[in-house]
Amino acid sequence: MKDLLLKRKSRFILYVIACFLPVIDTLLRNISIALLIGSVETKDINYFFKVFALSILFIIIGILLFVISRFMRISYMRDTILDVRMNAFDRILKYSYKNFSKKSKDVYISNLVNDINVFEQNFFLRLINTIYQGGVYVISLIILFFIDFKFALGIFAISILMFFISKSFEGKTVRLQEEVSTNNEKFTTNISNTFNGLEILKLNSIEDKFLYNTLKAIDKVEKKKLYYTVFTDSQRSFTNILGYGVFIGIIVYCINLALQGASFTKLTLMIQLSNGCIWPIVQILPWFNELKASAKIYDKITKDDEEKDSEIIKEKEFKFDSKLEVNNLRFSYDNKEIFKGANFVIEKGKKYLIKGVSGAGKSTLINILSMVNDDYEGTITLDGVNYREINEKSFNDNISFVYQDVFLFEDTIYNNIALYKDMKEETVLKAAIDAGLEDFLNERPLGLQEKLMENGKNLSGGQRQRISIARALAKGANILFVDEATSSLNEELGRAIENTLLSLDSTVIAISHRYYEGISEKYDYVLEVKDGLVHQYSSKDYFNKLEVLAV
Repeated sequence: MKDLLLKRKSRFILYVIACFLPVIDTLLRNISIALLIGSVETKDINYFFKVFALSILFIIIGILLFVISRFMRISYMRDTILDVRMNAFDRILKYSYKNFSKKSKDVYISNLVNDINVFEQNFFLRLINTIYQGGVYVISLIILFFIDFKFALGIFAISILMFFISKSFEGKTVRLQEEVSTNNEKFTTNISNTFNGLEILKLNSIEDKFLYNTLKAIDKVEKKKLYYTVFTDSQRSFTNILGYGVFIGIIVYCINLALQGASFTKLTLMIQLSNGCIWPIVQILPWFNELKASAKIYDKITKDDEEKDSEIIKEKEFKFDSKLEVNNLRFSYDNKEIFKGANFVIEKGKKYLIKGVSGAGKSTLINILSMVNDDYEGTITLDGVNYREINEKSFNDNISFVYQDVFLFEDTIYNNIALYKDMKEETVLKAAIDAGLEDFLNERPLGLQEKLMENGKNLSGGQRQRISIARALAKGANILFVDEATSSLNEELGRAIENTLLSLDSTVIAISHRYYEGISEKYDYVLEVKDGLVHQYSSKDYFNKLEVLAV
């Protein structure tokens, strides 16, 4: 939190100064009220008009100070909230595939929406008021020390006592705020699951059951929010009661001074300044607890909490000039042994087709080779460098994926291919053409700047896959992983996509159940996953073997 606030140190200082400006307004108002009441004691109408004119001037100054304060604060608050959003998003993007998949994506959405909204609504509102009320407290107490030292000392002692009373509420305030955040995550996940499966729910007439479950989730979230609100309001009410008790004591003390002949001006100013000590403390202490809760939320959504599963430092850069070797690969999932000591070699620039029965471990093999999963035993080396020592960012910068279900952004074709990186339009256009999108672009009035609908609803399956391939080409990926990219396409489109993949300069490692006569044979090698091992064949030998078995 400290790093966030001090990222723009000079502007933060201006922000604090801006928060203090209304303190001057409060002090001027206190003085004007004291002078106005004191003018009654003088019984001098001219003096009263002078004081009244001075009060009007103080009001005008106060309005100007408020406007200046707001303009000094607003840009800092806006940029800092933007930093919170960027830090939260950056944290999620930096997760490894393995750790990212441990939570539902809806949890991350809840962090980016619900938690940031809570932080935005609570933090700066509490911070500005805490600084302002703290300033009122300090200035009022200093002036009181000059007016009546013993009285000011008593006020200070009482404020210390109230601080420790309020401190006792801090732990529960933070805990309740965290519970609200957790329940927001569960609710967002619940809603997402309902929407994603809405077609199935309607077809099976069970939407009422899910509606009931959703209403229960909403009720739970709202109850947690209510509990948090009631608790914070209760501690505020409790400290208010203490404040009223102290204020009564102040009145009694001032009445005693009045009986000793103190002036109305002095007494009024003392009461006003005492208010400036007691009520700010009453308000600051609950706010301070809420600030602590907001800081916890900030840490939760921005702190790097990724589990480090290995002590090996991943500092080697990706380099693929020759071959990727897999030796004695062993992997188990849910007590089921998937690989029992597999060995094979991937040569740069070659095309590999992974085959095997359903459940044999084809997708698992892709996940291991693409660093999505690193819970394997054995050794994988890339040009002699251990996979576990390669920097993950460097690795990801040099690989790409083509899946059966391609995700597309509601944005231009250019941004969907470049993925928001700063690429020359000629580079993106060449990638699109090489991926077989030339005719598609010619049909679009805006070409690469044509905007796609949500998740590419206005595209065919083949066009979606070609955009995915264009991404890999624009990125300059050394290795392209393909997982059933053509399984949902018709024969003609499937053959066209396979041909495009086989024409690329990149090393291609593809899973496909489908066989396209005259095209599938163009792969250099077939990796058959069977009985926990990986059998490597030349494409010609593998398909000849299948023909013999078929006969």
